[in-house]
Amino acid sequence: MSASGPRLQPSLFELSKPGRHSDKVPHPPKDALDRLPPEHRRQQPPGLPEVNEPDAVRHYVNLSQLNHAVDTGFYPLGSCTMKWNPKVNEWAARLPGFAQLHPMAPDDVAQGTLQLLWELEQILIEVSGMRAVTLQPAAGAHGELTGILMIREYHRARGDTGRTDVLVPDSAHGTNPATATMAGLKTISIKAAADGGIDLDGFRAALGPQTAAVMITNPSTLGIFESRIGELLEAVHAVGALAYMDGANLNAILGRFKPGEAGFDVMHINTHKTFSTPHGGGGPGAGPVAVNEKLEAFLPAPRVIREPDGRFRLERVGERPTSIGRMRSFVGSTGVLVRAYAYLRTHGASGLAEITDDAVLAANYLKDRLADSGVFDIPFPGVCKHEFIASASSIKKQTGVRTLDIAKRLLDHGFHAPTVYFPLTVDEAMLIEPTETESIETLDAFADALIEIAREAHSDPETVKTAPHTAPVRRLDEAGAARNPNLRWRPAVGDWTPCPD
Repeated sequence: MSASGPRLQPSLFELSKPGRHSDKVPHPPKDALDRLPPEHRRQQPPGLPEVNEPDAVRHYVNLSQLNHAVDTGFYPLGSCTMKWNPKVNEWAARLPGFAQLHPMAPDDVAQGTLQLLWELEQILIEVSGMRAVTLQPAAGAHGELTGILMIREYHRARGDTGRTDVLVPDSAHGTNPATATMAGLKTISIKAAADGGIDLDGFRAALGPQTAAVMITNPSTLGIFESRIGELLEAVHAVGALAYMDGANLNAILGRFKPGEAGFDVMHINTHKTFSTPHGGGGPGAGPVAVNEKLEAFLPAPRVIREPDGRFRLERVGERPTSIGRMRSFVGSTGVLVRAYAYLRTHGASGLAEITDDAVLAANYLKDRLADSGVFDIPFPGVCKHEFIASASSIKKQTGVRTLDIAKRLLDHGFHAPTVYFPLTVDEAMLIEPTETESIETLDAFADALIEIAREAHSDPETVKTAPHTAPVRRLDEAGAARNPNLRWRPAVGDWTPCPD
């Protein structure tokens, strides 16, 4: 199949015909261009395609039907928490009072939004067990940076400038080392213990007066809750360092474990994951950061303040000199935060605990189904949290079929692939997260597809290695696309085609 296969229609540029457009609007005055200053006029037309309205609408609807989306199918992406997004959240975010509020509106006309943001902070304080929250960060990695910058400022404010090391286990979220480096600190990687958990001895050996922080993902990217976390936090604080918890997997512990009460000093919360905003492909997102009393003074500015008379306002410039400053324009990704607020108010405390229970149950059910089949390796067979690892290492050794091939073959079964080759510490890994929103019928169908593909790898490996066979385009050169992205359409010339057979 080529790029012009039956499911792929011509581009708008190929459909374009001179003079073909919807011109049911009044024509501009003849002197319209003369009214524009010469320096603001185009020298050449913009080069847009000329199509009528039906062709334009049908083109984009067709493209939307080629995409896999949470509204059309299951996303088993581990570490991503791609859950169903209730439409009531979208309705709330689109209410004119929120959606049409200018970000520079005076506090007096923004009381509704300011109140919502303040109340969301209070809910996240309760969820995290922390003292205070900033809503500014735009996503999880941005929240990590915010947290580490506050930790750095905490040490500097105390005159403790020799702390340059951040300890990160190799089971942590992949952005943690980059965060420490961006803050001008040094990452020290600690190998996981044999059971996949924290190597307490390794951490203790690395801890010292040079340690600024440890960054822990809990549950880890291996899908394991860190049972030795209390001992680690005690050792961290004993040397004067602080503990950061990556909240990427918060969906596994809602209502069951509060990081602040356990002894963590700071954490980020991916509201677009845990609290339901459609994400992927670069956004949208929000990564609020929760801190304890040690770091509250260093939170980004401005914060939302509730006055004694019940009114709300933003902090004024310079009102809190200890702040690390602004991390993002205005007060953060307000639309995402409105969705999170609606989600949290819908579920309440008991509902959040139920979310965790169902997510953990779904992950363990799926893991046990794959384990019982005997065709996949399950490197950590114990109870997992909301995600688990399956490995195609044995399949690869026996048939030459790799995890990537299995992921591509899943497309022919109508499923999006799970996260592959992550974490890096497991050979031929698949990190699978079903979330709490999928039915048992969906979980069974996904397990059946994986098991069938694994058996097909033995009986007909070439079919798996050359998948997908029913997608709009065949297998792409992913490494080539990453190194040489082709981001705009050009007409095909000669032997060149955008997606060769």
